[in-house]
Amino acid sequence: MSILSKCESYTRAREARENGLYPYFLNFDSHGAGTARLTGGRDVVMCGSNDYLGLSTDPRVTEAAATAARRYGAGCTGSRFLNGNLDLHDHLEQELAKFFGKPAALVLTTGYQANLGAISGLCGPGDTVLLDKEAHASLIDAARLSRADVQWFAHNDTIDLTSKLDRLSQPSRTLVVGDGVYSMEGDLCSLPELARVCRAYDATLLVDDAHGAGVLAEGRGTCAHYGLTDEVPLITLTFSKAFGSIGGAVLGDEQVIDYLRHHARSLMFSAGASPSNTASVLEALSIVRSETWRCDAVVANADHMRQELMALGYDVGASCTPIVPIKIRDELSTLLAWKLLLAQGVYVNAALPPAATPRLRTSYTAMQTDDHLRRALAGFAAVREQLSGTPARVT
Repeated sequence: MSILSKCESYTRAREARENGLYPYFLNFDSHGAGTARLTGGRDVVMCGSNDYLGLSTDPRVTEAAATAARRYGAGCTGSRFLNGNLDLHDHLEQELAKFFGKPAALVLTTGYQANLGAISGLCGPGDTVLLDKEAHASLIDAARLSRADVQWFAHNDTIDLTSKLDRLSQPSRTLVVGDGVYSMEGDLCSLPELARVCRAYDATLLVDDAHGAGVLAEGRGTCAHYGLTDEVPLITLTFSKAFGSIGGAVLGDEQVIDYLRHHARSLMFSAGASPSNTASVLEALSIVRSETWRCDAVVANADHMRQELMALGYDVGASCTPIVPIKIRDELSTLLAWKLLLAQGVYVNAALPPAATPRLRTSYTAMQTDDHLRRALAGFAAVREQLSGTPARVT
């Protein structure tokens, strides 16, 4: 059998398409303040976006992107290591370090590459990477690429983490890795306990704050939320969530960041972030600083939806952030619920194994109005009734 034979035998996506239950790669013509328009002209309440602060379409952000493109061009066409470095990159690094309270920052082209660069740049044979079981796929891939010994500990379980560290001959050569906000559960990492265990074993802690940065602690993220920024040697983040663009960064001490500049392969062998993306993040960061009401609004909207969804009988797990998962009993029911919600004018994300146990992944933004949320809840109520046969009430 050739290496391509697996493609012929892969029928999962084809069967979903044939049954009208394929939830991926939909085309959107536009995104607005709490809504989106599917290709063909249909408007939906958007309950599946990571644009937590509504900055991807903010006129100030889009104008900054356009201005940078006109000045610098459409792309860098080379690695920052050689000919692709801009003063915009350097400026953004300075502003990120200042805002998040770390000595230095390194900007990469995507958040995925930031994790690859940090972990595979720092770890290698003879080292150990200990990952939370719910860690993001980019963290897992980075650990595997590093050629370090890769192990997992139970989600947010510092007793299990301690047990794993106890078995290591050199726990000080360990990188402990977790998310600040877990992207499928919507729960926070147990950062105070993680930091305490890492101190006790002289292990290094890395927190990927993709979904916490720009949202928690007036935008300064999960580590600031706990008051533990100084206790976390390495923070990674992405610009494709709250900052409304694309790109990523690693934050840490100056010596560590300088080392990564010369050892992070995902930086050295990839073109630098485009001028427009970099400029848009700079503008978004300025808005986050001055308009902290956005952080309050997204948390309030998510809290309201979480309470109302629970009142409708949905299981939202341990969520306490703008990400609110709705647990569904199996894959087919998840796809059916997704389709029924779309018919009600509500867009959510269908998450299936291996990404997560079957669920609808919903998320909320600062720009959604009371009317948007009422419309979404009416859709959830109707779908709940269709799935269970039990009438649902919307408050």
